[in-house]
Amino acid sequence: MTKRRRVAPYLLLFPSAAFLIFFFAIPMLQSFALGFQDRDGNWSLDTFSRMLSDPNFLSALQTTLILLILVIPIQFVLAMAMALIINKRLKGTSLWLYVFALPLAISELAAGLVWLSIFTQRGWLNSVLQSLGIIDVPITWLSAENQWLLIGTILVAEAWRATSIIMIILVAGLQSIPDEYLEAAEVYGASLWQRVRRVILPMLRPSLQVALILRVILAIQVFATVVTLAGTALTTMANEAFTWATEILDDNMAAAYASVILLLSIVSTIAVLWLLPVKDEQQA
Repeated sequence: MTKRRRVAPYLLLFPSAAFLIFFFAIPMLQSFALGFQDRDGNWSLDTFSRMLSDPNFLSALQTTLILLILVIPIQFVLAMAMALIINKRLKGTSLWLYVFALPLAISELAAGLVWLSIFTQRGWLNSVLQSLGIIDVPITWLSAENQWLLIGTILVAEAWRATSIIMIILVAGLQSIPDEYLEAAEVYGASLWQRVRRVILPMLRPSLQVALILRVILAIQVFATVVTLAGTALTTMANEAFTWATEILDDNMAAAYASVILLLSIVSTIAVLWLLPVKDEQQA
């Protein structure tokens, strides 16, 4: 009986492990190896050398890192505010949860198209601003001449699209915090900010860690929103990998770009685990 209990967890994990190995791990390793081969299939660093000398490489890397650095703090502040509203269990909480989670049902490409219709010269935003008399002529939000304004529109679209993912994780974490802790802090006169800083955030570390890792990886892989709003005016690492694979038909170069995305994801995950350890990790 004891032997069966020891084996049972591994048997239950086997289907998931097999799925991950065959459909994720093996293709990932094959793609990584492809980046270290030349066009003739010989092992070489020529592909990575060509990638580093590619004029779009630094631009793509810079845009990816800028979006990563800017979008993460914005989304976490918004997600925390949304999660606190849901956790407060006010009247109409179910409606707020539905509204906040609605972007989860929309794909990245569809979200990009929605915001494209908002930010175009004859889009919804310019129409509202003109009807209110705030502007006289339409503003060109999506202009290659103003890179930071273009990045700003992408940040807005990404914040709207992906904040819900973080919010759901934080709501689950908030609901696992015993009410006694928050009630005790309130009895002793702690303000909302003090309760958030001294009680909620420390006890949310596991949820924050998971949410941050997930969002960082997704931010590094951002693609459809950038392509929809910026076209060729901006490029990211994922965009370059797609271009080399589908337009230039150079799988080796595409694999090299994908390898950099993988390395950035691994480094970012390690950084999050190091900067935001949970209690068990701190004791270890």
